[in-house]
Amino acid sequence: MESTLVAIDAGTTGVSCVLFDAALAPLAHAYREFEQHYPQPGWVEHDAAQILAAVDATLAEIAGHPLAARAAGLGITNQRETVFALERSSGRALRHGIVWQDRRTAARCAELRGAGHEPFLAQATGLRLDPYFSATKIEWMLRADAQLARRAQRGEVVFATVDGLIARHLSGLPEVVTDPTNASRTLLYDLEAQNWNQRACELFAIESGWLPRVVASSGSLGRIAAGHPLHGLPILGLAGDQQAALLGHGGTRAGALKLTFGTGCFLLLHTGAARARAPDGFLGTLALGPGGSVCHALEGSVFVGGALVQFLRDQLGFFERSSDSEALARQAPDSGGVHFVPAFAGLGAPYWDPDARGAILGLTRGTTRAQITRAALEAIAFQNTELLEMLRDIDGVPLGELRVDGGAVGNQLLMELQADYCGLPIVRTPIAAATARGAAALAGFAAGLWPGGEVPPARGEARRFEPRLDPAERARRLRGWRAAVQRVRSQDRQSG
Repeated sequence: MESTLVAIDAGTTGVSCVLFDAALAPLAHAYREFEQHYPQPGWVEHDAAQILAAVDATLAEIAGHPLAARAAGLGITNQRETVFALERSSGRALRHGIVWQDRRTAARCAELRGAGHEPFLAQATGLRLDPYFSATKIEWMLRADAQLARRAQRGEVVFATVDGLIARHLSGLPEVVTDPTNASRTLLYDLEAQNWNQRACELFAIESGWLPRVVASSGSLGRIAAGHPLHGLPILGLAGDQQAALLGHGGTRAGALKLTFGTGCFLLLHTGAARARAPDGFLGTLALGPGGSVCHALEGSVFVGGALVQFLRDQLGFFERSSDSEALARQAPDSGGVHFVPAFAGLGAPYWDPDARGAILGLTRGTTRAQITRAALEAIAFQNTELLEMLRDIDGVPLGELRVDGGAVGNQLLMELQADYCGLPIVRTPIAAATARGAAALAGFAAGLWPGGEVPPARGEARRFEPRLDPAERARRLRGWRAAVQRVRSQDRQSG
């Protein structure tokens, strides 16, 4: 009988669990949202218990599917950079986790940057000194919580990203683990040596023994323990969500390119076994090759993508469902000169300005909700376009078409705008859940389902969106967007 595979996709606002067949076509899907905690402006936290409750609830729903009994393994993928302090003996979170969107360590990053530490960190880890990454979050916890620091000194604490939290919870094994793709997002992991960088750890006063053990992305990680749904199922895969999405598209070799429209937007270019020079504003990171092997990639990270539509829905009450944003935006032929710069958590690539804040510019007495909504969709497309413009300058990387995934790709208008502004064909593949598909692929590799180490091709037809905008008009609109961005940037980063 043909095997199935299970994937957990623990995102920023909710957890999905997907059952796939042996060709990685989805058979069943379960989803639960969890709460976002905002204790102060610019701070974002998650309650580990709420994430794990969502994991168990979605697993239980999938376990009820008749084909779940054939599952050969489980893959886990997760929001990256978010970090928890776990009690080593129990795996229990000792405080709320600090989320990747959190900005509380912006001043500390500026201090370290001013002291000249960023070039070393960029060379070793591929990353920048930004609150986005895990290291300054861990340092902040240790400085803010004396009891936690004492417990860490006694070896009682492990600082883990979400993959380690979930794997420890489901397996019940005493060791907390992570994989190279998640480790490469901490600002503590050496991309060349592929282990924790001692100098980086010392800079943040973190001992490498307080960090998880790094294991292969595809391989045996124990089994789901008794007391959990699907107990006994082997846990066979771990990967950060953006790397999993690239793998889910079949992107295992140099030149593969994808853009995920999630809470944020993330552009990932596979560069193969060799580390490529990152354009200014891009990050170096790890990706996955055939069979789940470790490879390199370049990444552009936009902090606010689909979250902007959620903001219009939840904070401003423009519509009841995110899917309604398209119909409202289509009521306006253009944005009426409005620009919406969604720097809610600062600006990511290519600006890396943690002190920037969001703004709606160009308002008049006649501005409508439809125009603001259209400006919001344009903002998502403009942000991604700036990243793609930078990739055009890399020798040997032809930009032919852009494969997209994520919750917002169902918005036809957004896809049309993205094609127009980046001047490239946009290919919306029939893959409904690329991130979960990549996690399932890692489990499938370890289970021996595809000995060649390649991801099965997706079935179904792709939808293609061709650019229609005149190049001169495209350039004019992009200039207008960049002018709006400059209006919200912090003064000390204007020249950055």
